[in-house]
Amino acid sequence: MIPFEITILGTGSALPTSQRYHTAHVLNVRERFFLIDCGEGTQNQMRKYGVKFSRIEHIFISHLHGDHYFGLIGLITSYLLLGRKTDLHIYSHSMLPDLLKPQIDMMGDELSYKIIWHPLNFKRSEIILDNKVVKVMSIPVQHRFPCCAFLFTEAPSDLNVRKEQLEKYQVPLTQIYNIKKGADYIDQNQQVIPNSELTLPAMKQRSYAFCTDTAFMPELSELFENVDLLYHEATFDKTNQKRAAETYHSTAHQAAQMAKMSNAGHLLIGHFSSRYKNIDKLLNEAREVFENCTAANEGMVIQIPQKRLV
Repeated sequence: MIPFEITILGTGSALPTSQRYHTAHVLNVRERFFLIDCGEGTQNQMRKYGVKFSRIEHIFISHLHGDHYFGLIGLITSYLLLGRKTDLHIYSHSMLPDLLKPQIDMMGDELSYKIIWHPLNFKRSEIILDNKVVKVMSIPVQHRFPCCAFLFTEAPSDLNVRKEQLEKYQVPLTQIYNIKKGADYIDQNQQVIPNSELTLPAMKQRSYAFCTDTAFMPELSELFENVDLLYHEATFDKTNQKRAAETYHSTAHQAAQMAKMSNAGHLLIGHFSSRYKNIDKLLNEAREVFENCTAANEGMVIQIPQKRLV
């Protein structure tokens, strides 16, 4: 099966605990790896859970609160020590290069690879990456510091050829590419073989929404509509809704409301306040509204299976 899976490296909020690291997720799309936020300890977690971090080419930083980017300079340094040569693309607030510049400059001329910075737009949603593997949209949210959610959508796949039908109609190898793209086949007798006889429907595009550090924003549900997996912060329980509003965070109940409004396939909650030694209260609160919900845990891997379009 072609992978589309998320590895959870950190699930805590501002204060780390002995059980919970700061926010970091790794998304694997067709064996291409994308890092989403890079809290303190991220590279240690990647080693611990076997993430192929040397193959990460794109890093997305939601905002400049330390629990979401303090691990980045350590990762940049490790890439240098490992002799990285490939470009590293970082999508972040425009201030981040200046914040890290003194530390990077201390490396002198030793940096063996190029860092390409991509400033995020905090006023409107934008497509910030679109290649043969994935399309990524940044989505401004409401927090005390400019912050973006990210929506990852798998690139469309080709039609799947039916081997027995290719053999039946003696289709030459030179025609298979066009058939996968939807073309009919015309044989030597000028008979048209419809594409539908030669192929199976393509696989459905899979999607993952990462939404952290935000006040509850019902309007986001339109952008997250029908997402396969929605990660939504659940820093507090609903008895602390006032505190959530004051700090521009969300409750587990609100995260579940978002999943329900978005018709998400699955809800993953995280970014838990250190006040919760046991997060069952948050999970149960979310499941009262949206049953198909999981509480994020360090080392958890969630796979989104392939489904064929009808």
